[in-house]
Amino acid sequence: MERHIPGFPRIGVRRELKAALEARWRGELSPEGLAAAGRELRLRHWDIQRRAGLSLVAVGDFSFYDHVLDTALMLGAVPRRFADADPGAGPELAFRMARGDAARGVAAMEMTKWFDTNYHYIVPELEPGQRLGLASRALADDVRLALEHGHRPKAVLLGPVTFLALAKGVDGQDPWGRLDEVLDAYAALLGELDGLCPWIQVDEPVLCTDLSAQARAAFPRAYAALNGAVADSGLLLATYFGALGARGLELALASGCRGLHVDLVRGAQGLPALLDGLPGGMTLSAGVVDGRGIWRTDLRRAVGLLEDMARRIGPDRLMVASSCSLLHVPVDLEAETALDPEVRGWMAFATQKCAELGALGDLLEGRDRAGDLAASDQAVASRRQSPLTRDPQVRRRCAEVDEAMLRRARPYAERSVAQGWLDLPALPTTTIGSFPQTAEIRRQRRLLREGAVTGADYEAFLKEEIARVVRIQEELGLDVLVHGEAERNDMVEYFGQQLAGFRFTGNGWVQSYGSRCVKPPVICGDVSRPGPMTVSWITYAQSLTERPMKGMLTGPVTILCWSFVRDDLPRAEVCRQLALAVRDEVRDLEAAGVRIIQIDEAAFREGMPLAEAERGEYLRWAVECFRLATSGVDDATQIHSHMCYSSFNDILPAIAAMDADVISIESSRSGMELLQAFREFDYPNAVGPGIYDIHSPRVPPREEMVGLLRAALALIPASRLWVNPDCGLKTRAWPETVESLRNMVAAAQEVRAELEGRG
Repeated sequence: MERHIPGFPRIGVRRELKAALEARWRGELSPEGLAAAGRELRLRHWDIQRRAGLSLVAVGDFSFYDHVLDTALMLGAVPRRFADADPGAGPELAFRMARGDAARGVAAMEMTKWFDTNYHYIVPELEPGQRLGLASRALADDVRLALEHGHRPKAVLLGPVTFLALAKGVDGQDPWGRLDEVLDAYAALLGELDGLCPWIQVDEPVLCTDLSAQARAAFPRAYAALNGAVADSGLLLATYFGALGARGLELALASGCRGLHVDLVRGAQGLPALLDGLPGGMTLSAGVVDGRGIWRTDLRRAVGLLEDMARRIGPDRLMVASSCSLLHVPVDLEAETALDPEVRGWMAFATQKCAELGALGDLLEGRDRAGDLAASDQAVASRRQSPLTRDPQVRRRCAEVDEAMLRRARPYAERSVAQGWLDLPALPTTTIGSFPQTAEIRRQRRLLREGAVTGADYEAFLKEEIARVVRIQEELGLDVLVHGEAERNDMVEYFGQQLAGFRFTGNGWVQSYGSRCVKPPVICGDVSRPGPMTVSWITYAQSLTERPMKGMLTGPVTILCWSFVRDDLPRAEVCRQLALAVRDEVRDLEAAGVRIIQIDEAAFREGMPLAEAERGEYLRWAVECFRLATSGVDDATQIHSHMCYSSFNDILPAIAAMDADVISIESSRSGMELLQAFREFDYPNAVGPGIYDIHSPRVPPREEMVGLLRAALALIPASRLWVNPDCGLKTRAWPETVESLRNMVAAAQEVRAELEGRG
């Protein structure tokens, strides 16, 4: 029985890829050195899969930045502004496209969330005049490398329909109009791969969404072409992140592919219809090991499910797999030597999940893995019975939430009058919250962990840093200030460390985009707030200035989405627990005199199910949790929220229902395209569309930001328009940060003067 994973994490157990990338960007590592680091990681990860007992190793899942961007480069889809570069230049061109070219003033490509995950992909741009074709043979080269090292490779590539569904047309280009060129390139690549590997995995997660008419029409044509390009290798059509809907299932079953991979963790409800319709010649790859969570698989339950499927379709037509790529989980639990042993026993990272798949394959083939079954049973029982998972007081408090706790006392129009005490100018300027986390901040944090500095010394250092950030903002002329978040290691982990119910890893890193990695906390028990988390820092910052100071919190939905969440309680219930904890902090900030409070919900759109039929229930409880967190304050207290790198057009009514006084959203990379939804929907509250992209080192000129502000004013009244960057400034360097903010303030002042001139 074939055992495989759709993909493995790229970053390395100790973020070796991050180190290599950033060394390359600093000029400390040559292109050849970077290539060698990537080769070493690929070889290591293939060895992990083979040693775990997988019969196929995933090849083509590695990327130096992003697999969607790699697919665009493979097809030669390079925007005109990068036309001076060689499409075959590999990572160097990818870095320019993803990060922008600061030296030449060239803007980066747009970035957004990969379906409902916290991974960010670079949005392909298709323009008239682009010549598409097979521009890179890196995948075939990697397959040959795997063969040279004795592996049995399974090539992995993003499917053409999903690629075109994710791409954006520029200058009137319809991405679907390029289908034939894209298919010709895919056919050429498949021709090179044919016979080198027994299976070629073609990822089409778009099949688990509500397909557009163009995608439905393109799919049969695409797979007729792809199947026609191979004779010896089998195409494995891979779907994940949910169940196949009726149309997606119909297309998948009629695809002509030799195999079909399905996610049976998030999409188990679709299994009966799938088994009923599975063609006799199609192999089923059953994704029974969770590719997005860190909890151990219940092997006994998984074996029972797989045995039922084997009886139904025959064991020779069944493959065992993880639900999706393991890109979304950390690399190896063995690195977690300091983790609570009880909780550690409940967990599995990518390396352990590969071993679980090896054990499942052996069990289905009748081999003796009694020890693995016993260990799995013990972990399941331990977690079910542990007092760490349940707090009766938290459960009672959640049950007592009533409707009055979910509403501000008065509507926004009346609250905005009460908030007039702030005395802000038209187009008030602010930032999203964080300022650069310098090497010295990170060094001081490390010294504190190592015991080399005292807590008092560390606090004094942070206060100096906060005072410096406040002075810089005052000198720049910002209207609403922030304290800069120097004390925070991460916008979720920082809060998790102060909440009951959380545990933390030392090396549980997961890629967010490029070299950016996050270390999600683990929610394993009921959540509560033992005491104030931010009040002392925010009130100290406020004491340094006469200007309004925003309190900065992470919202309940984002803490939920950016954590590894317990799976023994409904997500809505976990989110309500988080909302009550945030509510307590909001009220303490207000009581301490902080009257502008931002509760970031960067992951609000990300958490939404892919299938439209499931979205209403999610939006109901997500909005309710945000309102529970924010509705316990006076009318004169201004509530902000921030959302980034997602498409908001289809959920504006839900965002309006959140009833934040001000929302700030990403919009600069798209040239304010995201704001077009405000033409159709009369959003009632204030909006701060980001007018410069903080994920690129490029400094946008004042004129560019003036143009974006004018575009925003065409859609949002000046009385409800704020001016801010796209996101927090944590990852940026100080010189570019100051220069960019100076240009932003100047742009706001210029447009403000234009408005005053018009009366």
